[in-house]
Amino acid sequence: MPPPPERRGHPRSKIKAPVELHIEGNDSPFRCATSDLSLDGCYIESMMPFPVGTGVELRLEITNTLLIVGTIVTCDPQVGNGIHFTRMLPEDIEELRAFLSAAEKQGAETKQDTPGEK
Repeated sequence: MPPPPERRGHPRSKIKAPVELHIEGNDSPFRCATSDLSLDGCYIESMMPFPVGTGVELRLEITNTLLIVGTIVTCDPQVGNGIHFTRMLPEDIEELRAFLSAAEKQGAETKQDTPGEK
């Protein structure tokens, strides 16, 4: 049976970046890290994930701090959450795009530097 079609608009990269989540109705921020990241979403690891549909505000720490509004779209008990980004400032989108592009390029260079079988 073939795998289900890819629903993401942009490919995700395996990137750990610090994130501070602010959940609707909760004054205390939740600090965690991404396990993967793309232009339109991320996955965070958490033993106590949030329910699907929960609105979140993220402070994503890459080169600078990006402010992002998103929604929880997947909930994997004792594993984490998938978050879809719903609103970002244009300059934050460009910074994230540049960061992901640089990370992808660095990853490709690292793979080429790795000795392999000939």
